[in-house]
Amino acid sequence: MFSLRANVARRAPRAICTQCYSLSRPLSAIALKASLSRPTPSPTAFLPRSSAIILRTYADKSSADAIMEKLQDQYATARDEFEIAAEETEKKTVYAADDREAARTELDVLRGLYEEALGGADGEEVKKRIGGRLRELENAVEALEESAIEH
Repeated sequence: MFSLRANVARRAPRAICTQCYSLSRPLSAIALKASLSRPTPSPTAFLPRSSAIILRTYADKSSADAIMEKLQDQYATARDEFEIAAEETEKKTVYAADDREAARTELDVLRGLYEEALGGADGEEVKKRIGGRLRELENAVEALEESAIEH
């Protein structure tokens, strides 16, 4: 049998490593029973008894998450309408004007939801998360409308 450990390491005494508490060699049943006989303290044993423990699971949503979900859905709709309008405007089809109007309408709905969210308690977080993307989409829709007027 081939081993990467040196012969000296294989002949080392059976002991528990003090740094990682892992076994370097298997212990006998008596040694194993002795090492497991001490009770291990629970993590809450180190906290003062008077402190209240407040746990929040990662599955819980904050109030900003619910608002952001609604904004994300509306942003996706507005973005899709913009892409359709850009494609139709580039092709100069009959539907281009209606598609640009639909993109502007969806953008206005998104803008209204965004303004409403800014007035709430989580306004700063909402502004950080989606404010830049909203400005970018507004600028793109305005540029699309200007390019349609020029042609």
